[in-house]
Amino acid sequence: MATIPIEHSSDSRREFLRLGGENAMHCYQCATCSSVCELAPADNPFPRRQILLAQWGLFDELMGDPGPWLCHQCNDCSVRCPRDVRPGDIMASLRAMTVEKLAFPNFLGSLVGNVQKSWPLLVFGPILFWVVLLGLTTGFGEVETHHGLVAGPTMGQYFYDALVPHSLIYIVNFAAVGFVCLALFMSGTKFWKLMGDKQKRSGSFIGALIGVVIAIAFHTRFSSCERGVPKRRWGHFMVMWGFVGAAVASGFAVVFLYADTPPFSWFFALPFFSDIGYPVPITHWNKWLANISAVLLVVGGIMLFANRLNKGDKLVGHTTAFDRFFLWLVLAVIATGVLTEVFRFVIPVPMAGLVVYVVHLGVVLSLFLTLPYSKFAHIFYRTLAMVHERMTGGK
Repeated sequence: MATIPIEHSSDSRREFLRLGGENAMHCYQCATCSSVCELAPADNPFPRRQILLAQWGLFDELMGDPGPWLCHQCNDCSVRCPRDVRPGDIMASLRAMTVEKLAFPNFLGSLVGNVQKSWPLLVFGPILFWVVLLGLTTGFGEVETHHGLVAGPTMGQYFYDALVPHSLIYIVNFAAVGFVCLALFMSGTKFWKLMGDKQKRSGSFIGALIGVVIAIAFHTRFSSCERGVPKRRWGHFMVMWGFVGAAVASGFAVVFLYADTPPFSWFFALPFFSDIGYPVPITHWNKWLANISAVLLVVGGIMLFANRLNKGDKLVGHTTAFDRFFLWLVLAVIATGVLTEVFRFVIPVPMAGLVVYVVHLGVVLSLFLTLPYSKFAHIFYRTLAMVHERMTGGK
């Protein structure tokens, strides 16, 4: 089996070498970590096995191991470990390295894996892209002429589509979604094959996936961890549903935007739709959905950020640049999204709103372009690992 070379210099690999090479060497395989884990299956408990393979440097063996992804890092193992090996942190570093190693294309995985140095490019690159794109297509000289394009005070003081055409947003975002789907498919296929090489699966993939989606929706597996859960479970839960709600609200906004065009016009035959144009007033149910989702994102994001400030708490675990990048990016999406709406109502200068809106579009683009390579990818890899577990006789 291949070992991971010491010369690799990305953040995630350095973290693995530090934890797996230094901390893991203190482990004498007492199995306390596996004994106290509420999630570890009896026939294949973790993280003891993963720590042993980390001691040997057998990362290629660990890449196809679902164990690190079935761990929710409650860090009870790290608290109880008599040798201060910090198994929970080692499992986190294994997840980061797997995302990087299986990335498609590989250089983007390395770019995000080395985020401590590359974050300016990953954040400001998409923002600059939007600035250049708008400069080449619409220009900025006409922004002030759009002031006052409003039907009433409940709709704001100007329309953002007058500043940034929806057609540009569709072209950019559809292209980004297509790229992300391709990258996830290629990476996920490799991960799925590696897991299947080690354990034989049986049964229906769709049936197992449905059960996993329900478990993720209610965080039932997360709730099995008795320690560390109050610090992270509800933050994760609110951020997840905040993103889902925001996505649904954005989808319905497109329906209202093209209310006169089939198939979007078909929605208006349903009793809970009202025949209105775009933009919808702040009192409309879709605005309520969007704003409630924003509250969930804000509260959940703050909870996750505040939790990471407890650096000395072993239940929190070690925070890496990989963790911080994703968290800061999520908080930036939340903050700029909220300000984008607020500026339409309280700032009468379209240029000010445009600046915030472009920054928001940039950080959203960064969030999704890095999805296959950042901590955002956890939801994809963890879902596959949980499906694999069910198809091999697990929960």
